[in-house]
Amino acid sequence: MIHLAWPWMFLALPLPWLLARLLPAVEARGDALFLPFAASVTAAGAPHLAARPRARQLLFALLWLLLVAAAVRPQWLGDPLPVPSSGRRLLLAVDVSGSMATPDMAGKASRLDVVQAVAGEFIGRRHGDQLGLILFGTRPYLQAPITADLRTVDEFLQQAVVGIAGTETAIGDAIGLAIKRLHTSAAAATESSNAANSEKNSSEHGETVLILLTDGANNAGLMDPIAAARMAADAALRIYTIGVGAAAQAGFFGARGNNDLDEDTLKSIAEITHGEYFRATDADALAKVYARIDQLEPSAGREQWLRPQRDLFPWPLAFALLFSLPAVFIRERP
Repeated sequence: MIHLAWPWMFLALPLPWLLARLLPAVEARGDALFLPFAASVTAAGAPHLAARPRARQLLFALLWLLLVAAAVRPQWLGDPLPVPSSGRRLLLAVDVSGSMATPDMAGKASRLDVVQAVAGEFIGRRHGDQLGLILFGTRPYLQAPITADLRTVDEFLQQAVVGIAGTETAIGDAIGLAIKRLHTSAAAATESSNAANSEKNSSEHGETVLILLTDGANNAGLMDPIAAARMAADAALRIYTIGVGAAAQAGFFGARGNNDLDEDTLKSIAEITHGEYFRATDADALAKVYARIDQLEPSAGREQWLRPQRDLFPWPLAFALLFSLPAVFIRERP
């Protein structure tokens, strides 16, 4: 679409007419040069000479319109585009092992269903940040690399199913994959940036956060969770751990709730990496956990969009220059 940056410049459009009406006419002071042959000009030549001032007036009116058209600064606006931002960089590591199918947090909904609903709202609030997604079970998988496209990350999370990465839980390997992706994305960002921004990029890499959610204990994988946490601390990766599942309690028919959750290990991981551990026994508690993380790690700001613009004022200026050339030759003759 066409946009006028300075539409108030249209107020100058009647300026020549106002000057002609308000300023007094120039009084004739006699001929500067006596031409005895002036009386011999034929009447037939008079209309031709009289048309010259009329042509000049129309030409100057056109030139003024073109100058005013350039002064209002017309612009062509393109489609809105998201502005790349450099806010916080967060990785979500979500447990999709077999136990995440247990419906003990919100009616008949499984633990994974609750996580998808609540974490999806959390993703939607992270305007200006970059998010990545890791799904882990027996093995961890990078489902979405760190990106500013939050909608795509949310779609990948909603498409996750229980058991897609195996039925066991490899917490240590999930942390190890997060560290690996941190180094990979940091190296790519450093290569694409110039030397002037290297210090800024380095400070941004230190803001990477891992939010690890699980309902079990580490019973698979090659890396010990505590050793992985120490490596994460060395890599400036802060980890918030979330234990999900109804609280374990004894009943007439035996123990109910989540008896497999290793809270001690999750607390140690959070403490080593200067994060926090949270316990979510139902959907409301999980929503409060993510709200608390929003407070601890505030997003960069509101989502920003930019409409590319291209100035069009050189075109009326070019036509004004083109039409000003005949004005040099069309002069009022005596």
